[in-house]
Amino acid sequence: MHNIGKREFFAALGMTLLHSVFSLFVIVSSIWLCLALWFQEPFGWFITRVLIGIWIVFALSILGIYITQNLFNRHIDILIYIFGFLLGLFWYFSLEAKQDREWNPEVAQVLSYEQDGDQITLHNVRNFNWYADGSYDERWETRDFDLNQITGVNIITSYWMGPRIAHTLVSFDFSNSQPLTFSIEIRKQKNEEFSTYGGFFRKYELSLIAADEKDLIYTRSNIRGEDVYFFPVNMSKTERRALFEEYLRKANELKNQPKWYNSLTSNCTTLVFDMVQAVSKRHLPTDYRLLASGYLPNYLYDLTAISHELSMKQWYEVAYINPRISELNHISSTQYSTLIRQGLPQPTTVDVP
Repeated sequence: MHNIGKREFFAALGMTLLHSVFSLFVIVSSIWLCLALWFQEPFGWFITRVLIGIWIVFALSILGIYITQNLFNRHIDILIYIFGFLLGLFWYFSLEAKQDREWNPEVAQVLSYEQDGDQITLHNVRNFNWYADGSYDERWETRDFDLNQITGVNIITSYWMGPRIAHTLVSFDFSNSQPLTFSIEIRKQKNEEFSTYGGFFRKYELSLIAADEKDLIYTRSNIRGEDVYFFPVNMSKTERRALFEEYLRKANELKNQPKWYNSLTSNCTTLVFDMVQAVSKRHLPTDYRLLASGYLPNYLYDLTAISHELSMKQWYEVAYINPRISELNHISSTQYSTLIRQGLPQPTTVDVP
């Protein structure tokens, strides 16, 4: 009798654990699917929300919370739920990123290039002229670069929602031409607004913008009022060139096959980290600061990618560009690039053997 009691106890415990795991699955999967439907709106605003409501009622019945307890019987309800969720997964992962939407003008063009040895010709380099009210003059250019003339790499972090989250840009210095800045962004459609949560659910395509510094950085510091910091990075000559070529490879990849932006895994910081890791001669440790991108400069400082000539506190003081340019509305690209580098220590440029 004692052994029978133990078996019954462990059988009951096993069933309780199984029900708990399945209940957790229902809760998590329902939240995910409802959010995916909410942001995608596959059947229009009204029908999609009706469908979400029906799904919530059904999920509650599976959990035994809804007043009817079960719609049919528990086993059939569970099978219907799993089948419905699998259909939802199939629908979601069949969504394809596209090139042919009605895009916002600032992301309307796709970056492309031609290469002849060390010479690079970039097409659709953005050089918009921005005004205080957020309007702009559209200007897309073709620019030529010599890979042997790259003299520096800079990380720019732009903060708009507190110290933890920042947009990351990478700028390349050249000895014989104006700097060029790359920014990995969402590709917004006309009249579309950015949503961090929507970025988790295939709401936006991925866009790689190459632009004049005054365009990309000035937009954030002077037009949007974001806090912008500029950090020269210690990289070897070989690594600088390899990183630029990684950006070219990414541009070609997106031109041939559009991809989805993801707020967690495919964003302005994680993709830059992937490219830097691809060209680095040493392994770069994963770190929470790659997700909390506002702390990326601290991560780079710990790796000595940012000079230890200054403390991190001092770096944040001298790298803050807003006080130098916030009142300047009419300034050339050359003047702007000079001002945002004013007072910054020079990075290490010795090549790695």
